[in-house]
Amino acid sequence: MTQARTASADIREVLDRFVDAFNVNDLDRVMTFFSETAVYRPGDGSEHCGPAAIRRAFEPQFSGAYGAMRFDEHDRLIDDGARKAAIRWVCRHDLAGAKPASVGQWLQRLVAGLVVGERFGWEGLDVFHFDDAGRIVGKFTYANYSRPRLRKELGVALPNAEAPTTGRRA
Repeated sequence: MTQARTASADIREVLDRFVDAFNVNDLDRVMTFFSETAVYRPGDGSEHCGPAAIRRAFEPQFSGAYGAMRFDEHDRLIDDGARKAAIRWVCRHDLAGAKPASVGQWLQRLVAGLVVGERFGWEGLDVFHFDDAGRIVGKFTYANYSRPRLRKELGVALPNAEAPTTGRRA
């Protein structure tokens, strides 16, 4: 196997495990993929540097503020030489068990529920940068946060956000 194919397999494997950790709602496991110098730009104009800041940025979604969530991939591109990858995804929400923690989150939940119902999805793109050890040094999300194109037909029933997870799939 060539060096490029090995690097691609490594990045592909890291991305598989990273997306799986998101989808089983395991924030502790998600955080193991980031380097100490990682930067996360979620696409809303903010920037979070280092694992502690990135964790704080992820906490609302992992605590159920936006209901149950799942990311499903449309496409994935990997550039082995540049140690970069991109995933085009749909984020599916089920608001039935949502636990908004702030007025802003409560308003988002109310508006989304009125516009598209309890289940919906929206699309975006993540660009990842990796160090030589396969850890994420940059995660850059591109999506329209101010007015996402919520689509009812992308909504599906998701596991209850309140159900405990073990960090493993059945």
